[in-house]
Amino acid sequence: MLEQKNPTVSVAGLQKRFGRVEAVSDVSFNVYPGEIFGLLGPNGAGKTTSIRMMMDIFRPDAGKISLWGGPLTEDKKQRIGYMPEERGLYKDEKLEPTLIFLATLKGLSSSEARKQLQPWLERLDLAAHRNKKLQELSKGMQQKAQLISTLVHNPDLIVVDEPFSGLDPVNTRMVKDILEEERDRGKTIIMSNHQMHQVEELCTRIVLINRGRSVLYGPVSEIKRNFAGNAVSVQGQGDFESLPGVLQVHRENGMWQIGLKPGTSPQEIFRALAVRDGFTVERFEISEPSLEDIFVQTVQDQGMPVKREKIRDEEEPVHA
Repeated sequence: MLEQKNPTVSVAGLQKRFGRVEAVSDVSFNVYPGEIFGLLGPNGAGKTTSIRMMMDIFRPDAGKISLWGGPLTEDKKQRIGYMPEERGLYKDEKLEPTLIFLATLKGLSSSEARKQLQPWLERLDLAAHRNKKLQELSKGMQQKAQLISTLVHNPDLIVVDEPFSGLDPVNTRMVKDILEEERDRGKTIIMSNHQMHQVEELCTRIVLINRGRSVLYGPVSEIKRNFAGNAVSVQGQGDFESLPGVLQVHRENGMWQIGLKPGTSPQEIFRALAVRDGFTVERFEISEPSLEDIFVQTVQDQGMPVKREKIRDEEEPVHA
């Protein structure tokens, strides 16, 4: 059990205000060795601010942050690999010297950095581009380069913000494999990602931050069980979005996955399908809601509209 281990990261009651704007008002969670932990939230929810307080980029106004049982020290910073959403590499410099330089900032000698770098360049198909300037690389290559800069010094805590941005399916699978390997080696991984199916695939536990507060926290499987009955699966034809009480509809594996609004029961949907014209139903079953359905429902319950296509933070970017 993860809870039997001491947490790598413990965050309790974080608060942060910028002038009149309360970016974070009450965020708490623990992250343990050997897990990929999902840090989720809609636009401006406070995710990035929370990460930056963990990284000591911002100081919290209130609350407590503990890494490896105490405050973040310079020595502990060497044990962290942080990949921000914004690419922070030097675009006018060549790839290999840039990565070596960044590794030396994490405590490696130049010779050790070069030695550690080679297998990563080979694995991520960047060895042939080592002498190119960063600006000459594609977005996907730049993303892989940034991942290398995050991992080359063998950190114990890995924080990745949108790690699959700009990657094609092959490279997305490669990065997933790398993150799972790091997890299996006992590393602590915090991942912020707006693709809910990827979070569901990789993360065992999550925290959902909305309006600066932790509103959902725990194992993904437990959260989904708690929301069971809030979704149905239907095989058939019809305008399912027009049914009363429907929150959202998407198609998955040949079935219509229908998320229900709070207070709407699966039986009400079944009765509506039976009496309305224009619907054919071959199969109907109560389903476990997807993490995306839960995300949308939880945020909308708090009075915030959510677009599936864009669930992003809009805070001031910091390059690292």
